[in-house]
Amino acid sequence: MCENQEVDQKLDQEADQTAEQDMVQEDPVEELKKQLQEANLENVKISDEVVKLRNEFETVRDRFARTVAEYENYRKRTTKEKEGIYTAACEDILKAVLPVLDNLERAAEVDGSVEDLKKGIDMTVKQFRHALETLQVEEIPTADGFDPNFHEAVMHVFDENLGQNAVADVFQKGYKRGDKVLRCSMVKVAN
Repeated sequence: MCENQEVDQKLDQEADQTAEQDMVQEDPVEELKKQLQEANLENVKISDEVVKLRNEFETVRDRFARTVAEYENYRKRTTKEKEGIYTAACEDILKAVLPVLDNLERAAEVDGSVEDLKKGIDMTVKQFRHALETLQVEEIPTADGFDPNFHEAVMHVFDENLGQNAVADVFQKGYKRGDKVLRCSMVKVAN
């Protein structure tokens, strides 16, 4: 019997150990709950990142929309300013030229001698030149000889009395304002 008791004790001990091991091993439901909690924590972290990225995106999109709107306003404003500058420049020119037109119209209506008409035309030409001076427009000189930057040669002649590249005749006067050529002088060049 001793042996049977010993076997029974061993079996009891093994059964106890197995029971203890079963208790040590976690319940599968508990394991799943634990995994679910970890997954929920991971989802919360990802959701926070998504919210953060969405906020950054909205900020950048808002900034982009504002920049586009500012550029559109700038473009409209500069277009309007350009039109205003052009209109102001035209007004200045017309204010300087209209008195000359008035005098030409008066001269055309007047009956008088050829000398009186010539005198009136000379006065009107003088007034027109003064208007050009007011607008800082000056005649391009031809006395210094031919300069392709300011003169357009339409004819060429050989004349022993004139020097090399001399302007023999001016068919149409040229004008400039500052360094900008408004119209080249149309000239006949010698030699």
